[in-house]
Amino acid sequence: MPFALPVKKTDLARALAEEGRHPMKAIADTMGVHRSYQYQTRRSVVQGGRRRYPSLIREIVDARPAHGYRRVTALLSRRCEEPVNHKRVYRIMNGLLLQRHTGRPVKVVSDAFEIVCWNGERVRVAFSRDCCDREIMSCVGTTGGICGSLVRDIITEAIEYRFGSVDRVPTGIQRLSDNGPAFIARETRRFAGMRGLDVCTTPCYSPESNGMAESFVKTFKRDYVHVNPMPDAKTVLEQFPHRFNDYNEHHPHKGLKTMPPGEYRRNQLTLEPCPEK
Repeated sequence: MPFALPVKKTDLARALAEEGRHPMKAIADTMGVHRSYQYQTRRSVVQGGRRRYPSLIREIVDARPAHGYRRVTALLSRRCEEPVNHKRVYRIMNGLLLQRHTGRPVKVVSDAFEIVCWNGERVRVAFSRDCCDREIMSCVGTTGGICGSLVRDIITEAIEYRFGSVDRVPTGIQRLSDNGPAFIARETRRFAGMRGLDVCTTPCYSPESNGMAESFVKTFKRDYVHVNPMPDAKTVLEQFPHRFNDYNEHHPHKGLKTMPPGEYRRNQLTLEPCPEK
């Protein structure tokens, strides 16, 4: 049986080194075996090495068919009593993985927020945001309340901005918003359905369900509202076109490889198609 011998810096090892001969090579020549046979790991002796991974993974998956490769890796590590590389398990489970469930894709989100000016006036803003490229497609600001007619206006502007003058958008596009009266009004929902949008709302008292919109509100207030003068509502409303244009064309996003939404979208449109075989 092949075995490994510890090599220490003895007088023999020093003598072999002076002669230009490696100690392990000298041992292999003396025993008449190849040098590689002297190395043996605990994994190959005790557990049969990596060759047992597929069979063990098959047993785990048969017993727990809903587990993904991360959980299978944890169970496999417990069974083998040693750490197992999750990337190896992923490669082995390539044909056993379940289809990732992410729910129905959300394409457009809408929300509203309020800005308090220095003189006490309040400006209320509603917007529509594309979840794919983070671009603000339409927005509206007013010193009054956000009503259903304003929401329908931003729906129309968003559709024209993205698809041009069309009666209906392509199928499969969702529009997610919270449960504000202007967003869930019967006329607003009916109008969005007529334009081909699948209207969805978040659960009550769950703002994190509309995280893409809440993230924009936080970013806009931090980078554009609180660092600029807000003496009155008129000044704030006059700044809106420039602020939203700056966000779309110059504001870098980590999720877009530090590109602004407009640049990212243009790069996606200019990608060359794959060559036909």
